[in-house]
Amino acid sequence: MAQQRKALWEADLDEDLQDVDLSLAIGSYGQNGLYDDVERRGPLVQPRIDETTLLAVQQQVAQQQAFAQIPDVVKRFIAHFHQAVLDNNLAEITIAYESGWNRLTEKYYSKTEWPEAEVIAPLVNDDQIFLILYRELYYRHVYSRLNPDIDDRFHSYENSCELFNYLLNSDGPVPLELPEQWLWDIIDEFIYQFQSFCVWRSKVKSKTDEEIALLAEGSQVWSSYSVLNVLYSLIQKSKINEHLVALQQGKSPEEIAEIVGEYGTRPLYKLLGYFSIIGLLRVHSLLGDFTLALKVMENVELNQKSPFTRVTACHVTTYYYVGFCYIMLRRYPDAIRAFVSILNFILRMRQYHTRSYQYDQINKTADRMYALFAICNALSPTRVDDNISNIVKERYGEQFAKMSRGEEGIPAFEELFLYACPKFITANPPPYEDADLLPAYIEDPPVEPAQRHLQLFLAEVRAQAPVPTLRSFLKLYTSLDASKLANFLDADEEDMVQQLMVMKQASRSVSRVDEKGLLDGQWISTSDLDFVINENMVHIAESTVGRRYAGWFIRNTEHAQRVLDTLRNAPLPIPPKTTAAAKPTEAAGSSTAPARTGGKQVAWGSAKAA
Repeated sequence: MAQQRKALWEADLDEDLQDVDLSLAIGSYGQNGLYDDVERRGPLVQPRIDETTLLAVQQQVAQQQAFAQIPDVVKRFIAHFHQAVLDNNLAEITIAYESGWNRLTEKYYSKTEWPEAEVIAPLVNDDQIFLILYRELYYRHVYSRLNPDIDDRFHSYENSCELFNYLLNSDGPVPLELPEQWLWDIIDEFIYQFQSFCVWRSKVKSKTDEEIALLAEGSQVWSSYSVLNVLYSLIQKSKINEHLVALQQGKSPEEIAEIVGEYGTRPLYKLLGYFSIIGLLRVHSLLGDFTLALKVMENVELNQKSPFTRVTACHVTTYYYVGFCYIMLRRYPDAIRAFVSILNFILRMRQYHTRSYQYDQINKTADRMYALFAICNALSPTRVDDNISNIVKERYGEQFAKMSRGEEGIPAFEELFLYACPKFITANPPPYEDADLLPAYIEDPPVEPAQRHLQLFLAEVRAQAPVPTLRSFLKLYTSLDASKLANFLDADEEDMVQQLMVMKQASRSVSRVDEKGLLDGQWISTSDLDFVINENMVHIAESTVGRRYAGWFIRNTEHAQRVLDTLRNAPLPIPPKTTAAAKPTEAAGSSTAPARTGGKQVAWGSAKAA
């Protein structure tokens, strides 16, 4: 069975292509005898060739040379990949996409581009749909491994437009099937390239005159409107929101199929629509609209049964952006709950992630979520899972200690926020098309999006700066005179009351309890310390939460089981070999010591007493 599934391109890298002569795939251009006797006939009788024809011939010769340089195993892989896409063979497509492409990239193209689509077109009979998919992989490789130039950025946008026009504007659903991982990567890479272009476009000082001219002409390339239009169109075409609502209402598959229509019943459109919802969550977060980001997720349930959990990268991305949106909306308990859920999932599935080609990216995102978790726990102290707390203390213990000291912790908040936040973008580009406004823009550029969001976040942190000190005093008493508390704080009673009100406000937050929508919630108390002011006395009540023994016993039981499994799988110790000199001594000893009989032989060779 393994031999049957072995792909054609997985054969020995040096194996020839049997009877197929790949050098003939493009053909022999410029060799039809036209120039055989040019020298003999002399320059006066040379045929006249216009510039366009000459350029075409030169381009064809260059493509032929580039084709000849492609390793045979890569040619076999592309031919096999194309056939799998034609056959809609998801199993073979998945193997080629997740394994073959990455293996060949590491071996041949780790520091250079894959062959251009025009070069490999003869291998796939000039199949335009496959060439669009190939370019999607080609430009993703350029963005991830190399440094894309302005042509790469423009051409990747054009290829994305061709792909989505094919999917959205064809007559009826397209006859194409792709694996879930690839569909998510298409949406994810589309948004990443948009984000990368916006960040690159905003750096006006580093642009050449040619790049400024191209950006002035292509003002609509990678515009926010075009990106949002694609995502909303995929959602509308697939009717994924109606599908999710029908599932929550418990409708039958036949009723759901009638609701969503011919597009929504196709896995390709259904998954693209679903992943577009996650994509909108990301785009709106990058643009700074955190309320709208959570609003588009109103029909998506955050649990382990949701479709996004089938693709690990999508699962991690969803929780990261949901948690960050909650932080910016000052809903720290909800953010903590989201981070704890996904970080525990990553810890449990760590051994499987190592097999994924996205292992490094998942680890980086997890590390950023640990930093965000530390921020949340400093602003809203909560008893949480010990595993997560221990990792946070190990990685960010120094910053966490500083953040618990009030005003002294502002630099630590800033450091972790800038490290863990998304790369925010601006919706409007610089005025490249206006030669008069551009110099003024360069001299006085606007505040960078990350700095703007940082200042908004630090304003909330500074407002809560007195809370840790005040909390440390209140935990020592059950009732305290107001004037005495004011003396502790080196403030008058009016300032002390203001600080108490800040602490009261900081200890209350909107949080999801039984609500389904991510924006829904109820006001709850997030602190284990509460107080009331009665005339000149402050009365404090502290609620203690008992230790969660069940979780402690479960974790230690699992640890003991792992240790036992390790011992069982370990090889038995080898008994030491006796030397020749020791044998007479053993013989002498055996004549005096009685032999032990009747015992049970054990693993290391001696007898166990019965």
